[in-house]
Amino acid sequence: MRNQAFRRIMIIGSAVTILMAFSGFIFAGITAGILPFITGAMLLAVFFYYTKKRYSRIEELNDYLVKVLSGSDTPDILNQEEGELSILVNNIYKASSTLKAQNEILSDDKKQLASAIADISHQLKTPLTSMMVMNDLLAVEDDPEKRREFLQTQSAQLSRMNWLIQTLLKLSKLDAGTIELKREQLSAKELMAEVIKPFEIQFELRGVSYKQDIKDMSIVCDKNWTVEALQNIVKNCIEHMDAGGELEITTLDTTLFGQITIKDTGCGIAAEDIPHIFERFYKGKNAGKDSVGIGLALTKAIIEDQHGEIIVKSEEGVGSAFVIKLYKTIV
Repeated sequence: MRNQAFRRIMIIGSAVTILMAFSGFIFAGITAGILPFITGAMLLAVFFYYTKKRYSRIEELNDYLVKVLSGSDTPDILNQEEGELSILVNNIYKASSTLKAQNEILSDDKKQLASAIADISHQLKTPLTSMMVMNDLLAVEDDPEKRREFLQTQSAQLSRMNWLIQTLLKLSKLDAGTIELKREQLSAKELMAEVIKPFEIQFELRGVSYKQDIKDMSIVCDKNWTVEALQNIVKNCIEHMDAGGELEITTLDTTLFGQITIKDTGCGIAAEDIPHIFERFYKGKNAGKDSVGIGLALTKAIIEDQHGEIIVKSEEGVGSAFVIKLYKTIV
């Protein structure tokens, strides 16, 4: 009875019933007066019952929404009955389920962000501590050779910090979707020549041989970003090979995609590490001591943002193969 519209209808219905009963009694006698009175009373009773039931259900929905908005655990209210109110119930349930799923995703994102910040802090703390020690030693060291050695160490640490920060910035831009990767038709030979060029001296210094089988084909990709992604793979392969190792790059052209395979004869990746090799800050048991665990994560982000895919096949003691597929049309 707290609802104004409900009270108004009950009052009007009661007034009409009494008026019809009184009119019937005046003009047709007592029987004609009682019949409309009983009929109106029954109709009002039925209306009162079903309306009260409907408002009780609406009140339950209101309580449910209050719980949803407060973040409390909510029961399953999925209703299989037919009717307009049932449709509303089901839509509210769908909305609340979506909100719950979004909250869970947001909670996971916060945990991942906290973990990433902790990892970044750790990665920056190590070179910063080293540089602070070097700086204190420089203040009291008179030997020119020692001072030069300390400065070289500081320079190496600064370079490492700069690479880490620049890589993280690139990853954050890719995550935020602020970078629009181009789709260009590029010659595979020219693309791979640019990828390999910075490593030619490293091949000689580390005693690693290089061979290639690159088809005369086109690759659809963003040149600068793809070069960086592939260079991260090549760098990773070289770091895990000893003298006498071999790096091989081959290509494959299909109607759907252009494929690039980068294969090494290094130490390989442990089977338990393969599912995590592209995760940020993950370092497997065969990772180098200076590994940060972010280069391959950037590579995966670049490839997938171009609607491509990358997989790795590896066997410990034999080597690893990275297979990159760049699709000619978006799939």
